[in-house]
Amino acid sequence: MLVCRSVDVSCLSLGLYHNYLPIYLQDLNCSDEASERRLYIGNIDHRISEATLIKLFSPYGKIQSEDFLWHTRGPKRGEPRGFAFIQYSTKEEAMLAKEKMHGRLACGRPLVVRLSGEKCQVETADNLSKTHAVTKKAATSVDSSGQLRSARIAAIKNKLKALEDDGNRSKKSKQ
Repeated sequence: MLVCRSVDVSCLSLGLYHNYLPIYLQDLNCSDEASERRLYIGNIDHRISEATLIKLFSPYGKIQSEDFLWHTRGPKRGEPRGFAFIQYSTKEEAMLAKEKMHGRLACGRPLVVRLSGEKCQVETADNLSKTHAVTKKAATSVDSSGQLRSARIAAIKNKLKALEDDGNRSKKSKQ
């Protein structure tokens, strides 16, 4: 389960970081109105902090919230996961930030910036096309390798029969 910390941006300027709230990614709804104002930021270098991310994106509008994701288990526990979410007050601000920041280099890495709803739609479309491709490939492999599979089964059956016959011969010779 992925957990992120939600930061009340007004607390950042005061240096109050105690306002972290857990958010579970499966609870994020990609079809609501807030997703039009919420950006997914990916390919974030591990050296970029939450405050730096906010400084990078604040020129494009008023940031309402920022969710910076961290590893919660394993050897990378406590390290950034490499992506975050930022929510602006208006859809226009989010679109401007997306336009200006997508592909921009930050610590030598190009940022990937999308509306969070677009990310869900892209992943859903990718998953559907992958599922269709896998299903089609499986159907094709059954058709083309059906004869090969039958031949392999017949060979295994013959081998088992030969082993049984050898076993029966050795039992008779011992008696």
